[in-house]
Amino acid sequence: MKNLSDDVYRDLQKALNKLPISFPATESGVEIRILKHIFTPEQAFIGSKLSFKLKPLKEVYKSLNEESFSIEKVEKILDEMHKLGLIIKVIRNREGQDVKYYAASAFMLGFYEFQMNKMTEEFIHDVDQYFEEAFMDELNKTKIPQLRTIPIEKEIGVERSVSNYDDFRYFLENCGEPIVLNECICRKKNDIIGESCKLTDLRESCLSFRSAGQAYLDRGLGRIITKEEALSIIEQAEREGLVIQAGNSQRPMSICLCCGCCCNLLVNEKKLDAPAQFLGSNYFAEVDEDLCIGCGVCETRCQMDAIEIIDEISKVNLDRCIGCGVCVPTCPEEAIKLIKKEEKDLTIPAKNTMETYLKIAKKKAELENK
Repeated sequence: MKNLSDDVYRDLQKALNKLPISFPATESGVEIRILKHIFTPEQAFIGSKLSFKLKPLKEVYKSLNEESFSIEKVEKILDEMHKLGLIIKVIRNREGQDVKYYAASAFMLGFYEFQMNKMTEEFIHDVDQYFEEAFMDELNKTKIPQLRTIPIEKEIGVERSVSNYDDFRYFLENCGEPIVLNECICRKKNDIIGESCKLTDLRESCLSFRSAGQAYLDRGLGRIITKEEALSIIEQAEREGLVIQAGNSQRPMSICLCCGCCCNLLVNEKKLDAPAQFLGSNYFAEVDEDLCIGCGVCETRCQMDAIEIIDEISKVNLDRCIGCGVCVPTCPEEAIKLIKKEEKDLTIPAKNTMETYLKIAKKKAELENK
């Protein structure tokens, strides 16, 4: 193969579009610009042959059907792609020999996060445009989120039971190692384009655990911290009004500390009339009107524009409230609290991350077959 045309990027887009979190096409073609920023033509060509299912090296090589690529060259390119965070690689022992398996990685959460030190203004604007045109609809399609809102536990009250999967302190106690602290790519991108966070100076605010944390370390990103340091960072985030979002499973691989001015997810969900349905929270805020003095502190702290002062009383829009609890601790009259939803409305996350993506894939198939 002497020249690889732009068709390889469309082929890659089509392959990525078959993943549980798809990568849909747009009329503008902005998704192709994003892929060109990240993948070389050779990487795009080989990546287009990968899927959600792990494939051994020999199977990937045969699927290329291209004489100019030796199996050694394909292996080298695949390993380099994995090193860059573009694909998934697993090594398994088969009959006493190590065999490499490869699979496609999603855009987000996936290979996008590994572009931390490679972002340009053009790339950032392309990503923002892609969210607007297609990707936000993709994330919301099944109403099964990749991330879910975790409440500030101390604001729930001891009389209300807190499930382990809604308790970040339980997460940290049982998260496994390493615990890796990384920069927030959302705040970093906003710094680059001159739209720095209005809420916090905190930049290292993404926690990853176990293999997810190791993936960052292997690529020269992030640093190992202790459970005590992780707890301290989350408590700082609470004070500053950040939203705790964890991976949507009972043993999440990540916790993000998010704001409504930088976070790609929250910024775009806020544009909707009823974003609460897409964020998997088990709580909502409730105001005691007899205690409320209409000071507006909760309205200011809310990252989802879910609170409004009407007739000098705070009113919570339940279509917008995601039950994060950042409105509660600074209320001078203790007039606002978190309420657990009724049993029938609770979101019980999958046991692990893989189950989450399988649930998303199953739900998408059901929707497409209607």
